[in-house]
Amino acid sequence: METKRWAGPVLAVALVAVAVGWGAVSRSDDGEAVDSAVRSQAPDRSRLTSPDPATPGPEASKPAPGASGAASADPGAPPRAPQDVLYLGDSLAMEAQDVLGSRLERSTRVSSYSSEPVAGVTVCDYLQGRPGRSLVPREDKAAALVEKREPGVVVLQFWGNTWGYTPCMEGVEWGTAAYYERYAADLRALTGQITDAAREANVPRPRIVWVQQPPDALHPDRIEQVNALYDRQAAASGDLLADGGRELRDDDRKWTQYLPCNDYEQSTAGYCTGPGGTARLHRDDDPLHFCLAPTPEGGQPCPAKSPGLERYSRAVADEVDAYLRG
Repeated sequence: METKRWAGPVLAVALVAVAVGWGAVSRSDDGEAVDSAVRSQAPDRSRLTSPDPATPGPEASKPAPGASGAASADPGAPPRAPQDVLYLGDSLAMEAQDVLGSRLERSTRVSSYSSEPVAGVTVCDYLQGRPGRSLVPREDKAAALVEKREPGVVVLQFWGNTWGYTPCMEGVEWGTAAYYERYAADLRALTGQITDAAREANVPRPRIVWVQQPPDALHPDRIEQVNALYDRQAAASGDLLADGGRELRDDDRKWTQYLPCNDYEQSTAGYCTGPGGTARLHRDDDPLHFCLAPTPEGGQPCPAKSPGLERYSRAVADEVDAYLRG
């Protein structure tokens, strides 16, 4: 089973600790370094859906009870034919792509797996027809890949990056009404372009799996609202949710650097290495990524054993597997 990765210029993201808190420094494809966390972010497809007129309110910011988790399978339904799985996303997808691929390739329900993540991107980078610069080349836009590879499942992983990481979000500040409106519009647009691409290719429309994000150490409310947008989009289009953070938060559903080791981690060398018999989920200098090695320059897959990546990938693979079971 082949895992394909974009080898062109990408946005390499390195998170560093600073005296006033966690700071995120990104480097775009033109080499410009941008501080995108420790200061306020100033303004920097053929069919783009207009933004929602309203910003998600307090109720919309919370996922509906039971909305996420593995897709429930009808025990009487026959399994689906083996499907090709395509994985797109940002630096979290970049570091996790091989771990997820190794899980999916063990399933007889997955016929092939490919991935085209690019560090620093967000939803708009994978849209066709968007004016201005993008970190994703035309041939790797979501619709182009659906027409070319005809996947049965498309897994989409986005943390919610904004202008400090990607030029396609120029002028949009994180956490504002415009940010959530734009994000919701881009989710609809990407869903529409994937649907249209399958129709143009005369193939069944792939099922989309939106990956809900683990807790954000810096801005927990933001990630809750982003996850609520995934919930709403999946419900509107009949798609799926994978709770990427289900094993990556504490009992209060908040960010944590360590969690008790599970059975696999206890029995596998190199995984239960935290203090007091715990699994280390994040490096001391990186509260976002789960790779326990420094974030590779150029955005390559994680080279180190990392419990957080195993936990995250298991949640995604379980959702795909549950869907393919029928």
